[in-house]
Amino acid sequence: MFSALTKSLAGKVTFKDIQVNVLAGLTVGVIALPLSMALAIASGVAPQHGLYTAIVAGIVIAVSGGSKVNISGPTAAFVVVLLPIVQQFGIGGLLVSGFMAGIVLILMGVGKLGKLIEIVPYPVIIGFTAGIGVVIGTLQIKDFLGLNINALDGDYLDKLVLIVSALPTINWQEFLIGALTITTLLFWPRLRSQIPGHLVALLVGSTCAWLLSQLSQDFSVATIGSRFHYEINGLIGDGIPAVLPAFEWPWNLPDADGNPIGLSFTLIRMLLPSAITIAILGSLESLLCAVVADGMTGKKHNPNDELIGQGIGNMMAPLFGGIPATAAIARTAANIKAGGSLPLASVVHGLFILIAILALTPLLAFIPMASMAALLLVVAWNMSEAKHFIRTIKIAPRDDLIVLILCFLLTVLFDMTVAVAVGMGLAAMLFIRRSITLTSTTRMEKKHQLYGELSDHIAIYDINGSLFFGSAQKALQSITIVTPDLRVVILDMSEVNMLDMSAIIAMESIKESLAKQQIGLIINNLQPRMVLKLRRAGVRYKPGKIQFSRTLADAIGIADKMLVR
Repeated sequence: MFSALTKSLAGKVTFKDIQVNVLAGLTVGVIALPLSMALAIASGVAPQHGLYTAIVAGIVIAVSGGSKVNISGPTAAFVVVLLPIVQQFGIGGLLVSGFMAGIVLILMGVGKLGKLIEIVPYPVIIGFTAGIGVVIGTLQIKDFLGLNINALDGDYLDKLVLIVSALPTINWQEFLIGALTITTLLFWPRLRSQIPGHLVALLVGSTCAWLLSQLSQDFSVATIGSRFHYEINGLIGDGIPAVLPAFEWPWNLPDADGNPIGLSFTLIRMLLPSAITIAILGSLESLLCAVVADGMTGKKHNPNDELIGQGIGNMMAPLFGGIPATAAIARTAANIKAGGSLPLASVVHGLFILIAILALTPLLAFIPMASMAALLLVVAWNMSEAKHFIRTIKIAPRDDLIVLILCFLLTVLFDMTVAVAVGMGLAAMLFIRRSITLTSTTRMEKKHQLYGELSDHIAIYDINGSLFFGSAQKALQSITIVTPDLRVVILDMSEVNMLDMSAIIAMESIKESLAKQQIGLIINNLQPRMVLKLRRAGVRYKPGKIQFSRTLADAIGIADKMLVR
């Protein structure tokens, strides 16, 4: 815990380092400001909740996590999980589930699952991200085209039908502003300017919308100010309130019907699957981001500390109105390119957004919803990684292809809770299946190249690989099939690196089967820790029946003595 901060403080930090990291934090803050609002809107909540997330989670995770350069906040990966929660349980249910996800993340970090999360198969990750990109992109069509749809309810296919049926209601004014914004987003990188493209695009969209509304009274588009309203201590306003994040227990916030959601075991049980999904997605995104950052900086992060830091941040953010957060690859990459090398950059990024809330909220209210939709369309396209998705389809083995397509379809057609459960289950099954193929048992030839001609009464089995619940039965079942003249079985276990309970039971079965047929058993060169496991299970030294050896030559010598007896 706090390893990134302690390493930073332990190292030599110069004034130049502080200056560079402050500038990097300001650069990332400019990028994160509109993205945080857009992702909050896409998740079904008011834009200020995304800003509160970037402030609280961005600072807390940077200080308590295991990566010195990760920038955390709301991300596109969460949208498909958070939107259904908001629709069913309201903002109160969303923040309670985020708080629960923080607890799960801390438990994952304490349980040293950081390294395990990092090895999730590539097809699973690409299937998730591509599916998330498709869903986010589809949800933005309504605001981008200004379609006359009251609410996009139902599953993905229901939403798609609503969008298609509403296409005749396209609002040319909304579409014009959205098209201007997305055109700027697409062409600005070609200028290779240091100014973030999406900031310029939002300025272009907002300025054009304002100028056109001034030139013509008939020109009107939905903006953050017209779409969102707030009430604080009896004061009613439009857009984003110019107030600091305030402490409030998440369960005191309203549910989907506008009533305080409360805290009960029933609510916790209903939100637990979503909380686990948020935790898994958050851990995947954060650790993948940290691995990418390691490649860019040449440094190493602490995965378990990063999970704990993410957990603490996701427990703290809901107490101040923040939605679930995780490390963002795009913002982290921007931080590194700007020279960020310390948690200070993320802290400055959070403070910048805090100041922006107090100083810029009147201007933020003019941002058109079509421009925000255009920004999210580009985010969705980048997240979908279409090139990698198509390339994987072309070259992936059949098993990986099935996993990829299934994770993609489940993410799009159902929800991320189902997709994560099935995807991780498929990944585990695929790993087990491939591990089984790496475990083998072969009977050596009677004429051994080192030990000469073996007696017909002796059989040597060479066992290779890990003996666990998936492979033990397959690897050991042939040993109990013996010929009438067999008197001694030698199991050469020099290449066995793991025994689980299933393998121990299988070894017990072999021992009992051979004992009934009056056949001796010699276990050769098994590691001491695994010998101890067998002894605890009753497979222990018995003269003339069960013996252990260190080399194959010793085993053959012991077998010859058994035959003499």
